Amino acid sequence: MSSQTGAGGRWIRALISLLVILVAFGAAWFIPPRLGLDLSGGTQIVLETQDGPDGTPANAENTDMVIEVLRQRIDSMGVAEANMSRSGSNRIIVELPGVQDPAEAAQVIGQTAQLTIHPVLGTGQGGQGVQAPGDFANAPQDTADEARPPADAEEGAEESSGDGEATEGGEGGLSDEEMAELFGNMGGDPTAGQGQPAENPEDVALTLPDSTGTYLQLGEAAIQGDHISGANARLDNATGASWVVDVNFRGEGRDEWAALTGEAACADFGDPRRRVAIVLDNEIISAPELNNSYVCGAGSREGVTTITNTEFDSESANELAVLIEGGSLPLPVTEVQRQTVGPTLGAAAIQASAIAAVLGIAFTALYITLVYRLVGLLASVALAFYTLIAYGALVAIGATLTLPGLAGFVLAIGMAIDANVLIFERAREEYQRQQQVYDANRASGMRDSDDEEAKGAAARRRRRRAIPPSLEKAFVEGGRKAWSAVLDTNITTLIAAALLFFFASGTVQGFGVTLSIGTIASMVSALVIARVLVEWAVRRAVVRRHPAITGLNKIGSVRTWLTTKNPDLMKSRRIALGVAALIVVTAVAAPFVREANLGVEFTGGRVLEYEITGDQDLSVNDAREVVAGLDFPGSDTAVVQEAGDGDLAVRTGDISDDDAASVQEALDEATGGVELLSDELIGPSMGDELRNRALIALGAALTLQLLYLAWRFRWSFGLSTMLSLAFNIILVIGLFIWLGKSIDGVFLAAILSVIGFSVNDTVVVFDRVRDEWARDDKSPFPEIANRAVLNTLPRTVNTTVGALIILSFLTFFGGSSLQDFSIAMLVGLSTGVVSTVFVAIPLAIFFQRWDKTPAPHVLKERKAKERSAAKAARELDDGAVV
Repeated sequence: MSSQTGAGGRWIRALISLLVILVAFGAAWFIPPRLGLDLSGGTQIVLETQDGPDGTPANAENTDMVIEVLRQRIDSMGVAEANMSRSGSNRIIVELPGVQDPAEAAQVIGQTAQLTIHPVLGTGQGGQGVQAPGDFANAPQDTADEARPPADAEEGAEESSGDGEATEGGEGGLSDEEMAELFGNMGGDPTAGQGQPAENPEDVALTLPDSTGTYLQLGEAAIQGDHISGANARLDNATGASWVVDVNFRGEGRDEWAALTGEAACADFGDPRRRVAIVLDNEIISAPELNNSYVCGAGSREGVTTITNTEFDSESANELAVLIEGGSLPLPVTEVQRQTVGPTLGAAAIQASAIAAVLGIAFTALYITLVYRLVGLLASVALAFYTLIAYGALVAIGATLTLPGLAGFVLAIGMAIDANVLIFERAREEYQRQQQVYDANRASGMRDSDDEEAKGAAARRRRRRAIPPSLEKAFVEGGRKAWSAVLDTNITTLIAAALLFFFASGTVQGFGVTLSIGTIASMVSALVIARVLVEWAVRRAVVRRHPAITGLNKIGSVRTWLTTKNPDLMKSRRIALGVAALIVVTAVAAPFVREANLGVEFTGGRVLEYEITGDQDLSVNDAREVVAGLDFPGSDTAVVQEAGDGDLAVRTGDISDDDAASVQEALDEATGGVELLSDELIGPSMGDELRNRALIALGAALTLQLLYLAWRFRWSFGLSTMLSLAFNIILVIGLFIWLGKSIDGVFLAAILSVIGFSVNDTVVVFDRVRDEWARDDKSPFPEIANRAVLNTLPRTVNTTVGALIILSFLTFFGGSSLQDFSIAMLVGLSTGVVSTVFVAIPLAIFFQRWDKTPAPHVLKERKAKERSAAKAARELDDGAVV
């Protein structure tokens, strides 16, 4: 941190502050926030590409091609502001704002849509309800498919088939006598006909059932989906009631369609070979028989056909057109995760988080003002600018603001307060030191420098002056001494935030992003803006005459009492470590006594959350009985819990959309009405991956903190910190298992945040240990460590109280989604303070006997000697150039 106090330095900092504030204000005013689906409402689907059946690898390049096809499908669906991105090499995240029917979206998006058109060579064996050949030509109206040109041939399509003459029997089909004669000549029973098989079985590539259950033997694909230029759904002009899909061919597809229809038209009406099969993902979606508008050997040269199916309605016809229009996916995909959030839940979350943020900032500012008076008030003003800067940075970089992200945004306020508290406590120390020097000089007979001013320059040169303490110099020097601790605490928090971004998933990644931005913004707020405001204030004449109003003129009463009484906390360090060991044993025993309530992110499955809108109350036990009475796999073991204000959360295994719909119908019937608030589906493979990544994130967090602190301090300090963090993590996880609370992705965010904030406390104490040790090389290390703890304890308490205020409001106003997060953070921060004093420091004392790293005072002397040698070398240098 710069110690420059001249007018130029002050103006530069002021201009930088003004520029940052103006840019942040412009971004916040003109750029709308990008809300995550958990705030705006909608559906998020995570797809995973698989290697193609032809050996096409599921790599990043081919996955990008899949994304382009999906984008066309989504555009055809008319979803506004849809977003797609690749995660890793073979995973696709699809965000559909406003889409509340996840089953329909997943069906359209996730379908591979390998569209092909095949010649029909005959009918297979074992089909359900195999029909006589004549039925292909004149099937009942509710099952018939028909192919015809879309415009001019529609009248011909309404005419009878065959040779154009009307037939008798049923709907224009063969008469009973003709049927008996036909099947008799084939040597079969008309009631058990086996159809007309392909002439050459070796030519059969597929045997699939059509819409009537008749198995058709299909030849190799004559037309691939990439030869189709477009498709659109419309009402049939002939009937005005049924829906059809027009398909247009391009390039070689036009010639292939002409060849295929020209060959099929040579077969007689009623012959299955007069049909063509349109296959989508190995399922026949239409197998029409060509009408008499198609000429043998010529086919259709118009490059267009119409798919008809009496099962088409507006929705299904448009879905088919979307799939055909978008084209087939280059790779098959599987759905591994799905999350749907209703708009009412997102709006409530935004309102609750906004209330928590406003109240948290207001009460934190009030507390800091009471403790540090004028400079605390100015820090609170800088805190308001922090909010603007952090929000402006979020919208400027296009970061997605999620519900956990809001928590990270609010929680970073604690980081801004921490930096100010560190600087203010150091400034108090420096002002007191200056006051002591001034009082000693006055007592020795020196005159005040103000008296010397009146006697002129000659008098000032003749004797030394007693310089009064300066608020400005004390503040600047306090910032310089606190700089290393501020830097270390913020870097350790950024490490935790980075691990969240790289190892977490979905909305929890948003927490990592906002925590990172908030941490950087807090440094700007504390080190630049707050400094500009405080330096301006302490230079005012009225403030210089009454330094008590600043809050920097003396050390707080609590810290004064601690340093005066000097309680030996380290005297009981062995007892403290024994109690910590007992707590660890109790926490480790939790999963052996009570099963951990792992969230759906880590186990896979489905969580459905409902709001009861009917007039009938339903208890959790009654709801559990309702769900258990349903007939789907795992219904008797489904977990039903209360969520929020009377809402119900149903957690099941990996059930289908139909089973999920049955749950809602059953609850709707029992209560008179329920509304789906959220729907989250995690595949088993995704759950395993998230669980493994969570373990990696925790291990990486501990390892990186160890390495960083060992580099910045000593290996004994780093190892002590890591073991203290492990104690904190085990305690919080064990407590959640004993209480039966969910351990999920949001809980992972809380644990990593606890690591970051707990490290802050430990770093501040160890920084003070290093400082005390460098000044005192006579006292035993336990005494130095105890003195450092006493000097930093007020800072730790003030910072923790600020964070606890914010977390308390998040607990009460943040909604059910953030309550467990806030509880974990409250427990972690509280125990973090205790573990720093009674675990990290005692362990550092224990490890110190093996740590051969030079002590700080030795390093200080070594650096002083190096500077002296360098200065002597410069003085001996005559400047000659050889």
